[in-house]
Amino acid sequence: MGLTQRAAAMVSPNARITTIADTAYGPNVEMADQGCAMYFLSRGMSGLAGGSVNWLTPRRMTSMSVAIVIVYVAFIATWAWVSDGFAMTHGARPGVDFSIFWAASHLILQGAPAQVYEHFAFTKAQMDLFGGFADAYVVGWVYPPSFLAVVTPFALLPLPIAYLLFIAVGVWLYTSATMRASNVSQALGSKRAAALVIAASPCVFVAAVIGQNSLLTAALAALAMTRIAKKPVMAGLCIGLLAIKPQMAIVFPFVLIAARAWNVLAVAALTAIAVNAAGVVICGPQSLPSFFVNANVLRDALLDHGGQGFWFASPTAFSALRLAGLPVVAAYAGHVLVAAVAIGSACHVWRNCRDVRLRAGILSIAALLASPYVWHYELAWLGIALACIAAMAFDTGWLRGEKTAWLLGWLLPIYEHFNRLTMLPQLGPLILLVLLWMVLQRAGASVGSEQ
Repeated sequence: MGLTQRAAAMVSPNARITTIADTAYGPNVEMADQGCAMYFLSRGMSGLAGGSVNWLTPRRMTSMSVAIVIVYVAFIATWAWVSDGFAMTHGARPGVDFSIFWAASHLILQGAPAQVYEHFAFTKAQMDLFGGFADAYVVGWVYPPSFLAVVTPFALLPLPIAYLLFIAVGVWLYTSATMRASNVSQALGSKRAAALVIAASPCVFVAAVIGQNSLLTAALAALAMTRIAKKPVMAGLCIGLLAIKPQMAIVFPFVLIAARAWNVLAVAALTAIAVNAAGVVICGPQSLPSFFVNANVLRDALLDHGGQGFWFASPTAFSALRLAGLPVVAAYAGHVLVAAVAIGSACHVWRNCRDVRLRAGILSIAALLASPYVWHYELAWLGIALACIAAMAFDTGWLRGEKTAWLLGWLLPIYEHFNRLTMLPQLGPLILLVLLWMVLQRAGASVGSEQ
């Protein structure tokens, strides 16, 4: 048994003898042993020094996923019971955000796309469609024209069916793309176990219950990162499609420049322009300036002044600083500093490492830290990083404190989702920064082993 296998056995007694290092190096075990030795030396055996009890094993992670699914079922059943089957107009119900997408689609199919960006017209449309429920939860349309090109066919189906189909497709795409980016199925022993662990993550449940598009955007990002090396055109198309939610694509241009992926960057830019042009064609030339007007209203009401409890549900440095009492300008300055650290870290990893798990992990976390406008449901992006970290940890061992950080990140979407009620301190950016540091440590060890 080589050093690679012995190290894996020490990290987890139940670990399989075949490791990802074996897969990478094939029969050249000596080369794998040398790489493994360099890896452990570069990080001072911190993974083994983190404690003799490895409480986060593949089997326990799978069992944890089964347990949380049971909790989800109990939660939905209780919610349905106390709300008379989600019929109470003064309470929330699943798919609240998707109903906004469906209402926009309804107006487009009725031949009135321009009304989507007219707040009063869109409000009236939602009230007509959803009755008393819209009175409590009506909001304006704050998405770019590019997303209207995506939502147009939604209202061809009844709202409940369209919502369930939207979520099913989103979960499938997200799970498949995250499995590709992380290769966690090899660490967990089977594709079924990997699919369960990813799909059962709290970040997926929160996004699905709300009916948001974050599963789609995260899937596009994960798929792009697996295709940059061999299929740059497909990668560029996926990144360009993130124009439907541009605040989540902030980091991509920086890392593509750092990696000198010029073809990907060019295709992404052309795709973003084409998708937005399609939205403008659907809704008319006024849709683009109307989007900026609505976005400015949203920034003032939610981002700057914390309307709808936004700061408590937004895991960003800006929200944490505003909750701490800092004025708007100072909070933005602090956020820019954190964003610069996150983007710089991502560029460093992308320039020096080719491991998709490291690239996907660092970018997913950096994307959440870079934008000041991040709702809790965008933590679906964090699920990509958690899958990548778990895959690397099951291969080479957990870093000191990494298991705790991983578990906090796994639970963070639930914390943020209910924090508008509990109003606890905003811990999101701190947890994200710790996870960013963990990925940087792994990237440094990877670079050292390659040298």
